[in-house]
Amino acid sequence: MASLLALLACACAEWFLYTAIRAQAGRDEACSADALVIFGAAEYNGAPSPVFKARLDHALDLENRSLAAVVITTGGSGGDPRFTEGGVARDYLIQQGVAESKILSETRSDTTYESVQAVAQILKQRHAHTCLAVSDGFHLYRIKLMFRALGMTAYASPAPASPIEDNPTLRTLYSLRETVVTTLWYLGLRL
Repeated sequence: MASLLALLACACAEWFLYTAIRAQAGRDEACSADALVIFGAAEYNGAPSPVFKARLDHALDLENRSLAAVVITTGGSGGDPRFTEGGVARDYLIQQGVAESKILSETRSDTTYESVQAVAQILKQRHAHTCLAVSDGFHLYRIKLMFRALGMTAYASPAPASPIEDNPTLRTLYSLRETVVTTLWYLGLRL
């Protein structure tokens, strides 16, 4: 009986976390911040994937609203010997008219936590404490949690045209995965 109650408690906790992740995914907190941070996604031979392009295009809309003094792109190579997500994002933004001098690229991270750590370090070096994070909606709850753990305030702005968020099956699967990964974060595993 005790193990059944424990299992039920775990299931309830996961459901509440899933609900919190989905609530955050539907909330756009776009506001002025010290930096606009774009979290990487797949790139294909130097071109952003559809998911990554949706994030970048949303960031361009936010950049056009002059919400931050600097734009930080994130993401390592993911095994690509020639390109990094952060570099592809920088190049894409420059091609779309963002001043190169306004963009900082973090190109070594392999995980969300590594990206957040690197961005937090950049912000601290600039005596900054806030950022506006752009990613897919399912990803933003954990991003904010990680920034908070490092003493930073992150506001979230989900990419509205994300192919993942537009597809109910993908949205559910990625949100369930994020629920598990966030649970692991709470248990001390940093991904």
